[in-house]
Amino acid sequence: MMDKLVSDYIRRPDYTDKIIPFTGKQIIKIITGQRRVGKSYLLFQLMDDIRQKTPDANIIYINHELEDYASIQTHKDLLNYVKNKLKPTVGNYLFVDEIQEVKSFQLALRSLFAKNSCDIFCTGSNAKMLSGELATHLAGRYVEFTIHSLSYTEFLRFHKFENNRDALVKYLTFGGMPYLANIGIEEHLAFEYLRNVYTTILLKDVVSRENIRNISFLENLVYFLSDNIGSLFSAANISKFLKSQRIDISPQLTISYLKALSNAYFVHKVIRSEIGGLKIFEIGEKYYFEDLGLRNALKGFHQIADTHKLLENAVYLHLIQNNYRVYVGKIGNREIDFVADKNGQKVYIQTSLTLSHTAETAQREFGNLLEIKDNYPKYVITLNDVIIGKNYQGIMQINLGDFLTNFK
Repeated sequence: MMDKLVSDYIRRPDYTDKIIPFTGKQIIKIITGQRRVGKSYLLFQLMDDIRQKTPDANIIYINHELEDYASIQTHKDLLNYVKNKLKPTVGNYLFVDEIQEVKSFQLALRSLFAKNSCDIFCTGSNAKMLSGELATHLAGRYVEFTIHSLSYTEFLRFHKFENNRDALVKYLTFGGMPYLANIGIEEHLAFEYLRNVYTTILLKDVVSRENIRNISFLENLVYFLSDNIGSLFSAANISKFLKSQRIDISPQLTISYLKALSNAYFVHKVIRSEIGGLKIFEIGEKYYFEDLGLRNALKGFHQIADTHKLLENAVYLHLIQNNYRVYVGKIGNREIDFVADKNGQKVYIQTSLTLSHTAETAQREFGNLLEIKDNYPKYVITLNDVIIGKNYQGIMQINLGDFLTNFK
């Protein structure tokens, strides 16, 4: 149990401001996201907020990455532990970090919820527990908050950088894992840390959780994804490519491994949708990484070959960090990089590394967007400064740094 304030963190109000209003409400708060994106420190912030408002609050804290709690293996262990910690005369608050490590945890949460024993907050690093355990046993009894690696504006604040081209390149290179603010972003230190994070995610949240047997194929698949950010492909195409590398894997196994990586929030699958219609395409999707630094730690960062891929990945991350639902758009034979929807309002986005002031370039980069006849906002996002102009036939051109700091 933690009985004092924890001060060694940088607050993330974009998340705490959404969660805090649910404190004291009869609903379980589930905080999900990739391992090491800062879920534990978010719990510390929530606990401190409760202590400041209710000094006599009884905080029960369980972290399954600490040996102190190794004895809590099953839902019965969890219930017994909590029962012994409850205090009858004050408000009780339960915080469980990495709840999926407790076997049949959903049974314990359901029991505690039914008895209204305590206000419950949990974190987890696998989406499968939401689609399976929680949705089956706790439907309507929980609210989910997905935490991401640092946004660009958070990256600037955590590292105390000014918003300029150098900081943007650092973000594209090292990504937004929060603990890098403690380690620093000297290349050898940062990438050594990120490679260790990758190994932990792969072994704990993918291989162990999903019972993966062919670890070598899984690693090859991750490498393939890292080299093909923003490319449309299918499981069959991946299998075909791997066969050309003398790796014989079926499309079905490829699909299973892709789903396992997505369940761990390590990559995000983005499906295609027909613009102006209701059709969702089942074949052909894109994959983006939850963190740019993790991708670069695996693949290496080659400025000429990789910058456009990372630009596109950064745009995608910014959209989901701002609660947009994101699709790949299709209009006839043309593709729109991103169709993003929030509360019924859409935006259309193309990405381009650089633009030059030529008719050919304008048609290539703006032509797909010009085919869309509705009046929702349309953007071309580039890494260079404005050349063609801020407005090209109603389409806004915006620099990546401005987009990441100003677009909501």
